[in-house]
Amino acid sequence: MKFKMAGMIPAKEKSAIVILGASGDLARRKLIPALSVLREQELISKDSIIIGEGRSDFTDESFRDRFEICGDFREQLFYHQGIDGMKEFIKTKGDFKKIIAFLSLPPSSYSSTVEKLYNEGFREEVNIVIEKPFGRDYKSAHELNESIHRFYPESQIFRSDHYLAKEAVQNILIFRFANSIFEASWNSTYIESIQINAFETIGVEERAGYFDQAGSIRDMVQNHLLQMLCLTTMDPPVSLDPEDIKSQKINILKAIEIEEISRGRYDGYLDEKGVAEDSDTETWAELKLKINNHRWAGTPVYIRTGKALDRKGTEIGLRFRKRPHALYNPPAGTAPNEIIFKVQPSEGIILQLTGKNPGMELQLARTDMAFCYNDSFAGNNIPEAYQKLLLDALRGDHTLFVSAAETELAWKKLQGLPKTVGMIEYEKGTVPDSVFGDIWINFENYVGIC
Repeated sequence: MKFKMAGMIPAKEKSAIVILGASGDLARRKLIPALSVLREQELISKDSIIIGEGRSDFTDESFRDRFEICGDFREQLFYHQGIDGMKEFIKTKGDFKKIIAFLSLPPSSYSSTVEKLYNEGFREEVNIVIEKPFGRDYKSAHELNESIHRFYPESQIFRSDHYLAKEAVQNILIFRFANSIFEASWNSTYIESIQINAFETIGVEERAGYFDQAGSIRDMVQNHLLQMLCLTTMDPPVSLDPEDIKSQKINILKAIEIEEISRGRYDGYLDEKGVAEDSDTETWAELKLKINNHRWAGTPVYIRTGKALDRKGTEIGLRFRKRPHALYNPPAGTAPNEIIFKVQPSEGIILQLTGKNPGMELQLARTDMAFCYNDSFAGNNIPEAYQKLLLDALRGDHTLFVSAAETELAWKKLQGLPKTVGMIEYEKGTVPDSVFGDIWINFENYVGIC
C-alpha cells in the first residue's frame, strides 16, 4: 500500500522537468532520488518526464544507468545534450503544460543559461529553479536579477534555499503562530537572546574551489541562516500567501544590523587542494546582530557557523530571561528557560524547563520536554527538502523560495561588515572560543535528545 506524504498536494499537471547540468553531483545525490520518491508517492503525474541536460554524450540508457532507479520511473527519464533543440525534443515526448528548468549549474552560467532558455522558445509555461549562491555580493545579485528579469518575470523564478524546505524549519511558523501560549512571550521583554548554530565536522573537501571564493559568511549566513532568523523573528503575516510571508521576512531583513564579527579558519586550510596560497577566506564565523524594531529591541542575535568543528548540527535557540525573583531560587539561581529548534541531523523542538527532582527534599532540576520527529512520525515518509522544493516549483508555490528583494537585502546587510583583526586559527575537531564571552546556550546538552 502506498501513502502520500502528509500535507503534500499532488502536482496533477503533466509536466516536463529539465535538469540542466544533470551529470553533476546534485542531480545524482538529491534531484533524481527526490523525483523518484515523488513519482512513487504519486505526487507527480505518471505521464510526466524528467530530462537530464548536459555537455556529456549520453544515451537515454547510459544516463539512466547513472542512478539507482528502476521500474516505471526509469522509463520517464531521458537525456538531451545541450539546450539547443530542447524545445522540439520535449514536443516529441508529448504535450506538457508545465515545464520546470532546474539550473544545477555553476553560478557564473545562470544569466547566459536563462537567456538560452528564452531564445530556445520557453516562455510562460516554464518555471526556473535556481540554486544558491545567487550572486556573491549585492552588486552581482542585483545585476543577476536584472539580467534574468529581462526574459522572465519574478513569478516564474524560484530561488532555492533547501534549508527552508526542511521540516524543522517549516515547523517554526506552525510552532509560533498555531500555538497561542508562545506568542505573548515571543519578544524582547521575555527573550534574552536568539542564537543560531550551523556546525559541520567536515572540511571543504571537494568544494574547495567554490568555498575559497565564498567563505562561511557568504556560504551560510547570507542565505540559510538569515532566512531561518527571519522565520524565527518575523511578525505574523496576514495570511499564508507567499507574498504576505515574504513581506514580513523583508521587514526583518531591513531591521537587521550586524554589530560585531569574528572570523577564523582551521589548521591546514591553506594546504587544501584548490585553496589559494594567499587566501583570506574564513572557515569559521561568529556574528552579533541586533534587530531594530519594537518586538526585538534589546535582544541580541548570535550566529556561529563553521567547518571542521567538533560536531555536526544546525539549531536555533531562544534563551528566556531569568526571573528577577523566584520562590524556588537556589543561591546560584535557576537555569533560564530555553527553546531549541533542532534542524539537523535529528529534527525536533525542545522546551527546557525547571522541575523538581523526585524525593523527600526540594531539589530543582532541568527538565526537557521534547517533540522529536523520529519518534512522532516514524515510518510516515518525512519528505526530504528537495522533494518539497521540486513539488512546490511544479505547483508554482513560492512560499519556500527566496525572492529577488530578499536576496538583495541579505547581501546588502553584509556590505561594509565591521573590520576584524586577524584570523582565529583553530584545530580540526574543535570550536574556537567565543569572542562574545560566556553567553552561549550549551547546545551540546540537547545532542542526545531526538
